[in-house]
Amino acid sequence: MSTVKAAPASFADLEVNPQTSVAGLPIVVDLDGTLTLTDTLVESVLVMIKQQPVTLLLLPFWMIQGRAVFKSRVAARVQLSICTLPLRQELVDYLGEEKEKGRVLMLATAAHGSIAEPFAARLGLFDTVIATNEQVNLKGTDKLAAIEQIYPDGFVYAGDSSADLPIWAKAKGAILAGASASVSSKVHGRHQVEKEFHNAPAGLKTWMKALRVHQWIKNLLLLVPVVTGFAFSETWRFGVIALAFLAFSFTASATYLVNDLWDLDSDRAHPRKCKRPFACGSIGILHGLAAAAALLLTGFFIASLISREFVGMLALYIVLTSAYSWSLKSYVLVDVIMLSVLYTLRILAGSVAIDVSTSSWLIAFSLFLFISLALIKRCSELVSMEQRGVRSSLGRDYRTSDLTVLWPLGCATSIAAVVVFGLFISAPETHVRYESPELMWPATLGLIYWQARMWIKTSRGEMHDDPIVFALRDAGSRNTIFFILVMIVMAHFVPLG
Repeated sequence: MSTVKAAPASFADLEVNPQTSVAGLPIVVDLDGTLTLTDTLVESVLVMIKQQPVTLLLLPFWMIQGRAVFKSRVAARVQLSICTLPLRQELVDYLGEEKEKGRVLMLATAAHGSIAEPFAARLGLFDTVIATNEQVNLKGTDKLAAIEQIYPDGFVYAGDSSADLPIWAKAKGAILAGASASVSSKVHGRHQVEKEFHNAPAGLKTWMKALRVHQWIKNLLLLVPVVTGFAFSETWRFGVIALAFLAFSFTASATYLVNDLWDLDSDRAHPRKCKRPFACGSIGILHGLAAAAALLLTGFFIASLISREFVGMLALYIVLTSAYSWSLKSYVLVDVIMLSVLYTLRILAGSVAIDVSTSSWLIAFSLFLFISLALIKRCSELVSMEQRGVRSSLGRDYRTSDLTVLWPLGCATSIAAVVVFGLFISAPETHVRYESPELMWPATLGLIYWQARMWIKTSRGEMHDDPIVFALRDAGSRNTIFFILVMIVMAHFVPLG
């Protein structure tokens, strides 16, 4: 059996000549955080919980048996989608160049062998692969011992974390890939750093994209009860709605983060969603989970400042959106109905926040309108798939052939919303509350035009992933909606004759 040299007591104890040539030495490459921008163990656990929720109860028992056993138990239950894991492409390109020069490459990772082997096969660069098995968690000094047995004459190590410091201490050269400033400073000056690759900082813009701040506009639906009730004189209601808006926005962003983590595989296979921060590795999974927890707690704290009833509405929103994200969105048409319910729930939550009743007319109109918008969203995705020659969606039970049913269904719900609006104009209670209800008939024409415009844009493949975002960006939609609102306000305040 080979004798493995002990690592130095600390990284600083090693005397190294920075000018020592490392050209031609084997390159040993780490996987998680180095070669790929994600953590394969964390992703595997997420996939396992998604596919087998009961295993969440087993995780503590596996952990107390050691990390090697823990990783083996997870690997036995999960087959990670290796082909879509985000790469540090600059490092991959560099390794390819060195491979062409004749250098030997090794993949040495603490990830389980069931992940390391297919990942190495995906790249086709590595001569040797060593990884964690049920007996050894190949990390730190254990990884160093395994490397030295194969390359006793020296090697260059490519890594990213403080756990790699003992390995750099015995390596003859270093490649830094996504290392923190503190780790980088410890390696520089004591080694010849052959190459360094930096992570793109996850700045405010990246986090705003992950939180989908632009989606907060949907929470303006909380304001609908104030507008439809024409309660503009009671200014305190606007303060309450402002708090409700923040509570729903923070909570919604928490669900967006969790939803993106839940949908990593399908997002990475999508032509646009693959650029989302978690899918492309711009933000770490654990950072996303921590942010989601913080946002959720903040949202409920703000809700508690309004009323217990509003806290209940927010909790109901969490339950429904979680059911949608984890299960219901994979069922054809059920997802559409759930989206319309979640939109309408915001209006009801606004009513609860300011303690006013919501008419059955408004609820019926909202459900039909939001079903139509949700169908626009699905049809837009299917049109995009059809243009790319893809027949079925990943993670959702939709096929491009379903457009023959979804088109008429979507148009029918749009007309249903218009019919409800027309019946509301003629209702006796409307004539009691409005000075000139007949002024709302032009608004009906505007509603027909706007809905038809949205469907035409969808059929042309010009619709955004989110129809509400499209409506905000589209000048024709904005002008039409403004016209509709003006006519409704005039109908309430302006008497004719």
